[in-house]
Amino acid sequence: MPVQLNKRLLTVEEYHKMGEAGILQEKGIELIKGEIIAVGPIGSKHLACVNKLNALLNAMLGTKAIVSVQNPIVTSDLSEPEPDISVLAYRADFYASEVPHAKDVLLVIEVADSSVTYDREVKLPLYAESGIPEYWLVNLEALEIELYWQPAGDAYKLRELFRPGDMLKGRNIEMSIAVKDILG
Repeated sequence: MPVQLNKRLLTVEEYHKMGEAGILQEKGIELIKGEIIAVGPIGSKHLACVNKLNALLNAMLGTKAIVSVQNPIVTSDLSEPEPDISVLAYRADFYASEVPHAKDVLLVIEVADSSVTYDREVKLPLYAESGIPEYWLVNLEALEIELYWQPAGDAYKLRELFRPGDMLKGRNIEMSIAVKDILG
């Protein structure tokens, strides 16, 4: 007979209190569905891609939106992921008064080398459930970008695949980027 374990899930509020109390001092963790998840180390290809995206998006969007890099967003009472890039609705206080919520997010981007499965099977449903309108998964191993939009439940209704040589056009934000500029 299997052992039944009772889990005590954390809320975002409790997670923040733990951080304020100094209990959570490590980097590379995020709250996903009430559980603290350790995120793997960031390699140089991943870092370079995030830096490129940051530069490209800031140059394109200017003051129309805020490009947030590896910062938290609240997607539910039990989840506060830290996507590689979040494009947020512009606010004059740059979200100084609170962590951005899913309703503030125009686009979320995850850059993946070894985390493709996690980003597809865990992060994608989390972003869709919270109503984030557009999600990009930059797959560094396959040299392609998966663009998802129109969230419905824990999935997105539409998906398009982009490879070097393609122009990626945002669905929720008016912009166009050459895929080769992101993937190199």
